[in-house]
Amino acid sequence: MMKNKSIGFIGGGRVTRILLQGFRNKDIRFGKVMVADTNPEVLVNLKKQFPEIESSDASGVAGQDIVFIALHPPVLMDTLEMVRGSIKADATVISLAPKINLEKLAMKLPQVNNIARLIPNATSYINEGYNPITFSLGFNPLEKSVVLDLLRSLGTTFEVSEEKLESYAIISAMLPTYFWFQWKELEEIGLKTGLSEEESKKSVHDTIIASLNLMYKSGLSASEVIDLIPVRPIGEHEQQIAEIYRTKLMGLFEKIKP
Repeated sequence: MMKNKSIGFIGGGRVTRILLQGFRNKDIRFGKVMVADTNPEVLVNLKKQFPEIESSDASGVAGQDIVFIALHPPVLMDTLEMVRGSIKADATVISLAPKINLEKLAMKLPQVNNIARLIPNATSYINEGYNPITFSLGFNPLEKSVVLDLLRSLGTTFEVSEEKLESYAIISAMLPTYFWFQWKELEEIGLKTGLSEEESKKSVHDTIIASLNLMYKSGLSASEVIDLIPVRPIGEHEQQIAEIYRTKLMGLFEKIKP
């Protein structure tokens, strides 16, 4: 079905690369893939990874069947104002940004009924994404089915009420960044204490997976899980770390919510 659809990305940065790689992993092919970005170097690098894409300006990309708006909130509305005349009335427009809600998007695109907002996840790069989406009230049911089928190729895609999207941005989309650097540091400590690189990586990876399952699938309460290990080497810093989470993440949430 997607071979008959053209898609476009207004913005060629990280999230566009993530989605394109996810689609490639599942051998999903489109009639045309077009990308626009104000930075020519971004397009050059993207085309090295995905030679099949065609570059154009934002107005050219906006004329595709499915248009992903892969822009940060500060420039999104001005860009929509610029391309609104190029977007087809029967197109599907999917915004990947927090903060700008469906009502504001519809004001810029009054001729378009099929508008959605998706909070993408970097793990879609390996088709293990956790991607909440919300649709406008007038969204065509047949087109919604097409969109959900496409996005589910990236991992778990599920429909939520719009007011929850920014929560998922904090607790899912950005969540890996809270831990990746810590896991890398633990790998390095493994090397320094005598493990090989392979042994250290496997130890960190497998133990993290098992720890998640213990916390969320064992039937124990959080306090019961935590009590299973009597020695907590960084226990004296836990409250400080928790306060960093609360201060930084709640502050960020206030900035990105509509």
